[in-house]
Amino acid sequence: MGTGTAALGKKSGKKTHIYCRRCGQRTYHATKKKCASCGFGVKAKQRTYTWQKK
Repeated sequence: MGTGTAALGKKSGKKTHIYCRRCGQRTYHATKKKCASCGFGVKAKQRTYTWQKK
């Protein structure tokens, strides 16, 4: 099967991101087992940067 419209139908029903246990946002990557928002699954501290809006 090619990479056209018919192949996109096979993507349905799969969730990449689910709700995070620590921050509650839907940014926890189910395959990588880490949260893109708070860093849960990678480090014990919260993921923060100086350029982030508080």
